[in-house]
Amino acid sequence: MAAKTIRSARSLKGNFWGLFFIAPYAILFVLFEIYPIIKAFYLSFFDYGLGKQTWIGMENYTKLFTDSVFLRSIANTFGFVLGTVPLTFLFAVFAAVTIYGKHKHLASFFRGAFYLPVITSQVILSLIWAWIYSPVNGIANYTLSLFGMQPVMWLSDERFALLALIFVVVTFNVGQPIILILAALGNISPDYYEAADLDGASSFRKFWHITMPLLKPTSLYIIVMSTIWAFQTFVVVQMLTGGGPNYATSTIMYLLYDTAFVYGQLGLASAMGIVITALISVVAIAQFKLMKSDVDF
Repeated sequence: MAAKTIRSARSLKGNFWGLFFIAPYAILFVLFEIYPIIKAFYLSFFDYGLGKQTWIGMENYTKLFTDSVFLRSIANTFGFVLGTVPLTFLFAVFAAVTIYGKHKHLASFFRGAFYLPVITSQVILSLIWAWIYSPVNGIANYTLSLFGMQPVMWLSDERFALLALIFVVVTFNVGQPIILILAALGNISPDYYEAADLDGASSFRKFWHITMPLLKPTSLYIIVMSTIWAFQTFVVVQMLTGGGPNYATSTIMYLLYDTAFVYGQLGLASAMGIVITALISVVAIAQFKLMKSDVDF
C-alpha cells in the first residue's frame, strides 16, 4: 500500500508541469465551453426571458419540432453542410496539389491569397459579396451579361439564394484546408512517387493510390472541422439575406440569434442551441466512425 502511494506521488510530481501548463486552457474551456452548454441545457426547460423564468419541461423542444420555420432552418443548415464541405475539400485538394512544387515565390503568393479571407473579418467580406451579387451593378450579373444572359436576383430569389451563400461560405473557409494539405504534401516521402514512376504509373494513379491515402488523417480533420463551421454559419446569412427570402437561407444559428436577441425567448433559443450541439456531435462522430478505420494516425 505504501509503495503504491509513493508511486502515485512520484507520478503526480512527474506530471506537475504538464498539468500546470494545460491548466489555464482547461479552466477557460470549462468556463466558456462546458458551463455554457450545461447552462443552456438547463434553461431549455424554462420559459425564460426578461423578468421571467417558468419551468415548462419539454415544451420548448415540442414547439421547435412542430415549427415549420425551425424545420426549414434545419434543412437549410444541412444544405450548407452538404454544399460547402465537399466543395471546400475538393477545391482545397485541387488547389494544394496544383500549387505544390511550384516556384517558392509563386507558391507563397497563392498561399497568401487563399488564406487572406481566413484572417479577414467576415463582415467586411460579406459586404464585398453583397456588392458582387448586386442585381444592378454587381460583377456577377455583369459577367452574365457578357454572355447574353439575363440578370439574376442572387440574394432575393429562393432558387438561387442558398446556392449563392454556399459559394460565399466556401470562399471564406477554403484557405485553411489548402494550407493544411500543402503541409501534409510536404511530409509525403518522394520515394513513393519514384517507385511508382519505375512501375510506369500515370499521374492520376499516383495521385489516387499514393497522395490521397497518405492525406487521409489531414482529410479527416478538414472534413470534420468544415462540417462544424458549416453548421455554425451565421455572419454571411445575417449580412446578406437576413434569413430570406421566405426563410430560404435561415440556418439554426441565425434563427437562434433571432429568437434570443430579437424576440427575447432565451429558453427557446437555448433549446435550439442544444439541438445544434447534438446534430454537430452526431455528424462528427459518424464521420470519425466512417473514416477513422481507413486512417493511420
